[in-house]
Amino acid sequence: MGAAYLGDSLDLLRDLPESSINAVITSPPFALEFKKEYGNVNKQEYVPWFLNFAKEVYRVLRDDGSFIIDIGGSWEPGTPTRSVYQFRLLIALLDEIKFHLAQEFFWFNPGKMPAPAEWVTVRRIRVKDSVNYVWWLSKTPWPKCDNRKVLVPYSPDMERLIRRGYKAKQRPSGHNITEKWSKDQGGAICSNLLSYGNNDANSEYFKLCKEHNIKPHPARFPYQLPEFFIKFNTEPGDIILDIFAGSNTTGHTAQSLERKWIAFERNESYLVGSKLRFASRAKNRQVDTEEAPQLGFALG
Repeated sequence: MGAAYLGDSLDLLRDLPESSINAVITSPPFALEFKKEYGNVNKQEYVPWFLNFAKEVYRVLRDDGSFIIDIGGSWEPGTPTRSVYQFRLLIALLDEIKFHLAQEFFWFNPGKMPAPAEWVTVRRIRVKDSVNYVWWLSKTPWPKCDNRKVLVPYSPDMERLIRRGYKAKQRPSGHNITEKWSKDQGGAICSNLLSYGNNDANSEYFKLCKEHNIKPHPARFPYQLPEFFIKFNTEPGDIILDIFAGSNTTGHTAQSLERKWIAFERNESYLVGSKLRFASRAKNRQVDTEEAPQLGFALG
């Protein structure tokens, strides 16, 4: 239901038709102090660098489309203080590109390593940073979404309340709670704190990379993160785009949820490795390292 393309995502974006994409879900390189093998821009250049991509994303998104950005925090060099580059980016996306902030989310990774070591594990003057910001942006204040598609299990207390019923009353907070509160809606409305671990060392992708002697992408996010927003913001048959695809977690997740997908990645080894995510769907196919096809879109 999709295709991954090797090349600079800014060039590839410019070849996409206007208003052709339902959701862009991506995790760009963060503005970290230390350089990563996949490439990352320094804090001083980060906002203008990212805005080039954002302008094209705005153009290709449908009016009810969503732009989901997973972006981690960063420390200032040599001091135990935090950078605010991701907030400067958010303000620029709203003021200069004219996106709307539909809502901010927070991805909590309970297994994240304590870093930077000097401040967290040596001097013990800071705690580990376990949360990424996730900006949910939209072209209009009314993007496609439905929180009934991402309900979570009721708490034991809520299950008990549903069984016993609820007497209408006003809470101390001032909220008027009616008998409808005890109606079983199939699950609870989730919060904007998303808790997903990110240790997939035992995943099929990781095992197959080892088998084929391919180095896994070093900064993979868990499939549950794109899964949440694909369910929340799109419908089967919609088109999902990841402009910094890496190992193509987004594309593989979109495929499993019956969405069309497009992935852009400039590192060929990551793109070749990403094919292994689909190996269970085509076990008899040979993994090849041929150059990605020429870009040619026919999006309806």
